[in-house]
Amino acid sequence: MAIRINRLDFNLLPNPKRVIVRFFMPGGEQRAKKIITRIRNLSDVEVSEVLNNTLRDFSMRHRNISKVFLNHYQRVAHLLKDLDIQESELSREEKLLMGAYFTHEYSIESAAFFNPSIVDDPDQSHIEEGKKRVIVSFRATGEGHVSSIVFRGGTIDKNNNIELNSVSNLVDIAETIQIHRYVKEDFIHKLTDMNFHDEEVFEGVLYGLNNEFTFQELVHNLREFEHKNIISVERDKMLQAIRLIANAQYQICFSLDTTISERVIFPVTAAESNGIEDARFVKFVDEDGTQKYYATYTAYNGSVIMPQLIETSDFYTFKVMTMYGKNAQNKGMALFPRKVNGKYAMLSRHDGENNYIMFSDEINNWNEEVTLIQEPEMPWEFVQLGNSGSPIETPQGWLVLTHGVGAVRKYVLGAILLDLNDPRKVLAKLTQPLLMANEKEREGYVPNVVYSCGAILHNDNVIIPYAMSDSSSGFAYVSLQEMFDNFEYIDEATKQMSNGALAKKRILLVEDDNVSASLLIKVLNDDGYFVEHVSDGLEALMSFEKKKYDLILSDIEMPNLNGYQLLEFVKSKGIEIPVVFISGYDTDADEVKGLSLGAAEYLKKPIQKDLVQLRLKKIFQ
Repeated sequence: MAIRINRLDFNLLPNPKRVIVRFFMPGGEQRAKKIITRIRNLSDVEVSEVLNNTLRDFSMRHRNISKVFLNHYQRVAHLLKDLDIQESELSREEKLLMGAYFTHEYSIESAAFFNPSIVDDPDQSHIEEGKKRVIVSFRATGEGHVSSIVFRGGTIDKNNNIELNSVSNLVDIAETIQIHRYVKEDFIHKLTDMNFHDEEVFEGVLYGLNNEFTFQELVHNLREFEHKNIISVERDKMLQAIRLIANAQYQICFSLDTTISERVIFPVTAAESNGIEDARFVKFVDEDGTQKYYATYTAYNGSVIMPQLIETSDFYTFKVMTMYGKNAQNKGMALFPRKVNGKYAMLSRHDGENNYIMFSDEINNWNEEVTLIQEPEMPWEFVQLGNSGSPIETPQGWLVLTHGVGAVRKYVLGAILLDLNDPRKVLAKLTQPLLMANEKEREGYVPNVVYSCGAILHNDNVIIPYAMSDSSSGFAYVSLQEMFDNFEYIDEATKQMSNGALAKKRILLVEDDNVSASLLIKVLNDDGYFVEHVSDGLEALMSFEKKKYDLILSDIEMPNLNGYQLLEFVKSKGIEIPVVFISGYDTDADEVKGLSLGAAEYLKKPIQKDLVQLRLKKIFQ
C-alpha cells in the first residue's frame, strides 16, 4: 500500500529583510586610504551630520551598530600610519564614520532558504501535554551564493502541527569569535618533544608556513606532502601527530539577549569563505547520559570542500572543529545520535555516489575502514544516493532517510532500516519513493529537488522538514507504522524479528545519576527492552502523561520529586503502570516501605544484571 505523506500547509520563503553587517573593503588598501583622507577633510560639523544621518538610517536595523562601526574602523586603522595620521588625533565620531564607510549590509536569505534539519529544543520545561519544542536549522543563501546557518524555534503539537515562533528582522552574527592560530616555533618544539625528527616532513609541511598559521594552511601543506612523497609507517605516525596537535577549532558566542531566530552562523575561516553548506544537526546522548548537539556541515572556499563539525549544548555557544582522516571527505556526513558498541558512528558518501558507514574512537577523526551499505538500485536513485540526516533510533532498528537522484536530476526521499546492534547490516528498504516534489514544489532555483538534512520522531510519526528546489522549505509527517508496513525486508526472518520489535516492552527509567543510568540502559537494552531515561520524578510525570510505558524503573533519592512521591502520585491517579524501585537504600525497613507503598519490586544497588533481568521478566509474565 502507498505511504500517506501529510504535507503541512505553509512554506518558509527567503526573506530579503534579514540582513547582517559585514566588513567592506572597496578596491584594496590604496582606495581605502583615499576614503580615509576624504573623511579627514570633512569639518567636525560635517562629520557629525553624516554620522548622525547614518546612525538614524541603520540603528533600527541592527543591534549596537556603533560597536560594529568601531570594530570595522580597527580593521583599517593600520593604514593611518601611511597617511601620517596619529590615531590620537581622531575623534570618536571620526572613527565611527570611518568604520561606517568600511561596512556593508548583507541579506543572508535573499536567494534561498533551504536544506533544513530539526532537533528537540534543549528546553522542554512548562510545555503543554503532547507538545514538543523544536529548533530547525536552515541553509540560508544570499548575494554571491554565500551560505550560512540560521535557525527557527517553534513547537509541534499532538496532531503534528508545527507553529514557528515569530521572527525578528534583527540578525546577529557571533558576539565573540575565537580563531585558533598556531606558532610555528612552538609547534616544532612539541613535535621534537614527542621524538619526531623527520627533517623532510619539517621541510615539506612546516618550514614553508608563516610564523603564525591556521589549521587550513597546515592541511594544505599536509596534503601536498602526502601527494608528492612515499609515506612510510613511521612517517605516517609523524603526520598523524601533526594533525593531533593541530586539531584546530574556533568558538563563537551569541549574546544571551538574542532569540534563536536572530543567531546566524556566518563563514568565519578561509575554508568557509564561499559558504557553510547543509548542516545536519542531531541530539547526541553520550554513554554517561549527558546530552549535547552536534552538526556536520561542509565548508567551501570556491574550490575545496572540507567537512566540519559543530558542537553546542545551548545554541548560544558553538564550538567548530575540522574533521580529518582519509574517510572525512565529500559532503553528506551524518552522525548517529549515540555511540554504537562503544564507538562513534557516521554515515558518509565519500565517493559521491553510495551510502557508507564508518566508526571511530574520536568524533572528528575518521581513519578506520568504511563499509558500503547501499548502492543505487531503484531507477529513482540510479545517479547517486545519499543520506537525509542522522539515523533515527526506533525499536525496530536505525531508520535512515535517504535521497536518491534519478532521471532529469530529479531528487526524491527514500528510507532504509539498519540493525540496531550492527548498523552495517541493512534490514529493509523502501522500494518506492517516500517523498517527491509535487507540481508546486518542483519549480525553483534547482528544479525537481526535495532534500532534507534531518528528521525527528514525535508521537510515533516522523517529522520531516524538507527543501523544495533549493529555494524554500516546508514540513511533512508520516506514520512510522506505515513506513514499516511498506518496507521490503531482506528475508522473512528479518521481517518477523523487526515486527517483533514493535512488541518490545517500554520502560521509563527515572535516575538522576548518569553513571547508574548508563549501566541500567545497557542491561535493559541487552535484554530487549526499549528504554527512555529522565533525571527525576517531575520529568517522569511529564513523560508518562505523553507516552505509554509498560513499567517505571525508579531511583528513590532524587531532586524535585523523589521515588516515593512519584509512586504515590501514580497510585492516586489510578495509573496502572508497575513501579520498580532500584535504590541505594539497602535496609529491610527501606524495602518494606517501598513495597508497602505499592511498588511491584524493590531492587538494591549496586545492580546485579541477572537479578534485574529476572525480576522484570517475572513482573511482565
